[in-house]
Amino acid sequence: MFAGTARRQLKPGGLACLARSFSSTAATRADFTHVVIGGGVVGLAIARALACHQPSGTSATSTLLLERHPQVGTETSSRNSEVIHAGLYYGPDSLKTRLCVSGRQALYAFCARHGVPHRRTGKWVVAQDAEQREALERIHALCRDEIGVPTRFVGAREAREREPAVRAEAGVLESPETGIVDSHALMAALHGLFEDAGGVAALNSTVVRIEPLRSAASPTSAPGSRGWALTVRDSSTGEESRVTADALVNSAGLGAADIHNMIVPPERRARLYYAKGNYFSYGASAPKVRRLVYPVTAPGAGGLGTHLTLDLAGRMRFGPDVEWVESPADLSVSAARLPAAVAEIRKYLPAIDAGALGPDYAGVRPKLRPAGAVATGGSGSGGKSGFVDFYVRREDGYDGWVNLLGIESPGLTSCLAIGDLVRDMLHGSGRIEGSGPL
Repeated sequence: MFAGTARRQLKPGGLACLARSFSSTAATRADFTHVVIGGGVVGLAIARALACHQPSGTSATSTLLLERHPQVGTETSSRNSEVIHAGLYYGPDSLKTRLCVSGRQALYAFCARHGVPHRRTGKWVVAQDAEQREALERIHALCRDEIGVPTRFVGAREAREREPAVRAEAGVLESPETGIVDSHALMAALHGLFEDAGGVAALNSTVVRIEPLRSAASPTSAPGSRGWALTVRDSSTGEESRVTADALVNSAGLGAADIHNMIVPPERRARLYYAKGNYFSYGASAPKVRRLVYPVTAPGAGGLGTHLTLDLAGRMRFGPDVEWVESPADLSVSAARLPAAVAEIRKYLPAIDAGALGPDYAGVRPKLRPAGAVATGGSGSGGKSGFVDFYVRREDGYDGWVNLLGIESPGLTSCLAIGDLVRDMLHGSGRIEGSGPL
C-alpha cells in the first residue's frame, strides 16, 4: 500500500543533522514547526493531521514525530481489543463521547479509502437481571435522545435464533455501528501518509529533557512563547541531540505523565495508574458467535468487563480483565486470572469450553484515576461511579503546548478526531475547547 513511500531512517547523530536541515520557522529559527512525542495510533494521527495542515499565506510547516521504541505502535495501540466503538458508555457531554462518535465515522471512511482491513460486526450488550436491564435502558435512552448513536433492543426469540449460544436472561441491546479494525494496518497507513506529507518519524528517540523557551527581551512572556527545546537520546547508542520546535504535543501514552512532569512545577505534576488487561485465546470450534458480546459494566470498574471479541478471521478471544500493576512494562499474561475470566465468560456464554482457553497477550491502559470506564450504562449508581474523561488540553500558562493524558479506550476509535482536535487547538481561528484542568 505504501511501498512507494521512502522511509527516512535516522542513523545515530542523524536527528541533529536533520533538524538543522529543516530550520523551518523564520520567527524563532526553530528546527520544526511541530514536535509530537509518542508514535502510537493517536500520536500518528496527530502527526499526520499537523503535517497535512498548510496555513494559507505561510511558509511550509514541518512535523517531527518522536518514538522511543524501534517501531511505532508497540504499546497500548497494538495490545487492545481492536474494537471500533460506537460511543455508548461515556455520557452526553464528555470529550470521550464527542471524539468517539466523530472518530468512528471518520475511521470507517478512512479504512475504506485506504484499504485498512475492518468489519462492521455489530455488538450485543447483554443483561442477566433487572438491575442490568435498567443499565441497558439508560444506554439506549442516551443513544436515542442525546448523542444520536443507533441502538435497538433484540427480542428474546430473535436473540435465540441469531446467537443460540449467548445467554441474556434480561435483554440484549444491539449496537450495529460497533466494529473491528486491524490496528497494525491502520498505524501503517497513518505512518505512510504522515511521511508522504513530509513528516519525519525518529524512532529509538527517547525525550529526556524539555525546556520551554521565552523571549529574554520580554521576561513576562509565557514559557513556550519562543518555542520548545528538547533533548533526545538515541535509545540504541545513548547519543543525545537537541531539537527545537514552535509547538509541542505530548501524546506519549504510557509515558505521558513523565513528559508532563518534565515541564510543569512540582505542584502540577501528574500520575498515571496502569490497568493491565489480560486476553485469552479460544481454540475450540464451538460455541460459535458471529458478533461482539459485552456484559453490562460493573459500577466503578476500570474496564468494560471481560467481553467476547472477534479478529478479522472470525476467531473468538476474551478480555480484557483489569489488573492494577505498578509498571507499564508488566506485559506478561497472568494465567492465574484465567479461572476468574472463565466465571465471567460463562455468565453470557455458558457452553464455553474452559480447556480451550489459554493465555494470549496483555496490554496496559494509562488512567488518571484507578477506576471510571463508563459514565452511562454501568449497573448501579446510575453508571456514574468515578468516570474519568480524556485529558486533551492546550496547557494553561504555556504557549504552544497541547497535552494529552489518560488516552485509553476509546482512543483507537477516536484517533482521527483527536488528530483534528489537536490541529485545531494549535491552528484554529478561535479557542478550541478541550478538557478542563487537572
